[in-house]
Amino acid sequence: MMKTLSRQTVLIVDDTPENLTLLYGLLKDSYRILVANSGERALQLLADDPLPDLVLLDVMMPGIGGFAVCRQLKQDPRTAGIPVIFLTAKGENEDEQAGFDAGAVDYIIKPISPPIVRARVRTHMKLKAAADFLEDQAAFLRREVEQRTQEVQVIQDVTIMALASLAETRDHETGNHIRRTQNYVRALARALQPHPRFCSVLDNDTIDMLYKSAPLHDIGKVGIPDAILLKPGKLTPEEFEIMKTHTTLGRDAIVTAEKLLDAPSSFLRLAREIANYHQEKWDGSGYPEGLAGDAIPVSARLMAVADVYDALISRRVYKPPFPHEQAVAMITAGRGQHFDPDMVDAFVDISEEFRAIAQRFSDE
Repeated sequence: MMKTLSRQTVLIVDDTPENLTLLYGLLKDSYRILVANSGERALQLLADDPLPDLVLLDVMMPGIGGFAVCRQLKQDPRTAGIPVIFLTAKGENEDEQAGFDAGAVDYIIKPISPPIVRARVRTHMKLKAAADFLEDQAAFLRREVEQRTQEVQVIQDVTIMALASLAETRDHETGNHIRRTQNYVRALARALQPHPRFCSVLDNDTIDMLYKSAPLHDIGKVGIPDAILLKPGKLTPEEFEIMKTHTTLGRDAIVTAEKLLDAPSSFLRLAREIANYHQEKWDGSGYPEGLAGDAIPVSARLMAVADVYDALISRRVYKPPFPHEQAVAMITAGRGQHFDPDMVDAFVDISEEFRAIAQRFSDE
């Protein structure tokens, strides 16, 4: 603090040379001094860096007066924090009130008392130094919080990808499936963002969380036996019932994580919705709960389009990859049955973006 005080600067503004000389002599041993003999010159000096730490300002000057100079300082965020002390012969109460209304921190009546001037300046310099110190500390803490938040976010993202990759290792033919599907989901959500049905749900933060939570959609596959998960042929009805439990297994794992938190997590809520409901169908014929229409969470409806498209264009043990055009046609055929009609329309509009994502994250 004392080191800061020794470097502080005072700008003295007065149109009378004798006053400038007097004030300069009073303060030069304690502070760096700048002088201006008019309001216009003061504003020129205040337009450059470094800024003074305090302004001693005469009120009655030709051209721009002291009150006008002070108001301009306080209207500019760059100079608003500089304390202003008026030095003036105008000693009426209304004059003093006008000075404070303009933004001054103090008001000294001429003829000045040197000890009072030095004491007032010293007091406000200490207050300014303390305010600057607190602002620097606040800025430092903000940077620290931002850095720690970013570190936590990176750890969360890496953990999510690790968990998703764990499920992926159970099914070696999925390859970059989780990377493609999270990018499909984000692209489709962005396309639907202006839509009246979705604009209130798909804000930028939600879309970002959807992108990050989408890789957990098949996390429940870690609980499906290899004999079923990797079966090259058609599943029996009994096997299919077991396969269907990957949705509830994933949901239950995420619910367990949610219970460890003191407050609800929007991220985990979206992950739970996607894991549990991405196999639901618009007409109610899906699983695990047979939800229909808008009862299916938006997150899961987005994932359904992304997941099916990727399954269609990808090679599986039980099928060859379909061409992009055929996959688009098959999803279009599911409009209003498997998929939300508006989501299918948006998908068709950006289908080339889906193709580009598939090529960018190709298994080959």
